[in-house]
Amino acid sequence: MGLTILAAGTSIPDLITGVIVTMKGFGDMAVSSSVGSNLFDITVGLPVPWLLFGAVFRGEPYHVNNKGLLCSIILLFLMLVAVIIVIAVCRWRMSKVMGVLMLVLYVIFVVMSVLLEFETIRCPA
Repeated sequence: MGLTILAAGTSIPDLITGVIVTMKGFGDMAVSSSVGSNLFDITVGLPVPWLLFGAVFRGEPYHVNNKGLLCSIILLFLMLVAVIIVIAVCRWRMSKVMGVLMLVLYVIFVVMSVLLEFETIRCPA
């Protein structure tokens, strides 16, 4: 839960600055900032905690629950395809319709992920 709050706390300033620069007419700057912050999170935010964990526990393996991992990967891939389709349908322009569709896709993703995690939906793989 703490990591979720931390993630939201680091994403809110990006959201605010993205809205500000978009309203000033620099939408491409907002998109590049969004992509850049996510790349930083992936290349620094993910490995550093694991590096610290490995240093503290001297490289002892950590058991990761991987039930439904394949279905989660497939779900992520399908969501990526759906996002690209939505962007193409909206003619590569940000609009309210595109925002609503992205929100709907996000809700679908969260619901499916929760159902997979609590094994309400069984992963056939």
